[in-house]
Amino acid sequence: MSAINPMKYRLIIASAVTAVILAGCGVSQKDYDALKSQNDQLQMQNQQLTSQNQQLQQQLATSQAQTSRLQGAIKYTVNSDLLFPSGGYEMSDQGKQIIARLAKKLAPTQQNHLYVNGYTDNVPVGAGLVAQGITSNQILSEKRAQNVMDFLISQGVSQDLVSAHGFGEQDPVASNDTQAGRAQNRRVELTLQPPGS
Repeated sequence: MSAINPMKYRLIIASAVTAVILAGCGVSQKDYDALKSQNDQLQMQNQQLTSQNQQLQQQLATSQAQTSRLQGAIKYTVNSDLLFPSGGYEMSDQGKQIIARLAKKLAPTQQNHLYVNGYTDNVPVGAGLVAQGITSNQILSEKRAQNVMDFLISQGVSQDLVSAHGFGEQDPVASNDTQAGRAQNRRVELTLQPPGS
């Protein structure tokens, strides 16, 4: 009689124990198979929903950064929520990645002036910012624009061809009466002027 492989022996024992447990619990093989099939379907649906959620998040991030042309100028608008933590002015890692990609394309051939303009919504600045000397949305927008400009320069954009300005809550692009509108108003616009302007 040949010796039984230890792994096969464990599988045989596990199968026997499972059969005894199922029989003892009053669960038929048919019910077990139906539950297993249902569980497999739910896991597949969960994977599909997770994948769809990731795709939607990527689409949202893409839609929050827009490029447009204005009378020969190129304007790139980035939602501030992508660049800065809520209520802050120091660039986030995600923000640095976004601006670094732009700088990588712009820096090698830049010949025209780049304007970095910061805007906020109309919600007053919080106590944390006030404690740091940032007492208004105007100052917050200036700090944000300055930090984006400094990071662009660190990534190779010519410091002689870039400037930063803050406009606070001036020039809203949407209503500040809704959360979605306020999110649109919190933005940084990078405008590359056309040649000869």
